Amino acid sequence: MALLNFAIEGENENPTKLVVNARQFKLVVDEPAGLGGTDDGPNPVEYLLAGYAGCLNVVAHLVAKEQGLDLNKLSIEVDGDINPARLFGQSNDDRAGFKIIRVNISVDTDAEQLAIDQWLKEVENRCPINDNLTNPTPVELKVTTFEYAK
Repeated sequence: MALLNFAIEGENENPTKLVVNARQFKLVVDEPAGLGGTDDGPNPVEYLLAGYAGCLNVVAHLVAKEQGLDLNKLSIEVDGDINPARLFGQSNDDRAGFKIIRVNISVDTDAEQLAIDQWLKEVENRCPINDNLTNPTPVELKVTTFEYAK
């Protein structure tokens, strides 16, 4: 199967606010006032958690359909803990990212527990965001400079 490519582009409006174009959608990424932002949108780590929940939702329903599991209702809560010391340049003793991410999936179904356990295992196995969060992913980061007409 051919690879799918997903891409976004963004431009900053101020030091904490980035307006992102994703296909035909505009997303605003900002920090809350308590972290120096203008609180015009979720912050980057909240988008990561939301993306994880969204991915779990899609895969959960896909797998449920394949397995003949009826999901009457599904809700997903995701939270995580970050030590901000590295982010703010105060210490390199702890990682910059989440120390732990907790997911709680509540499901309304008539399925037996064994079927639910098998469904969840397959969801974990097939969710792209779960894979990226639980396995190292190569990242290529580069900087280019703007070329201005003289």
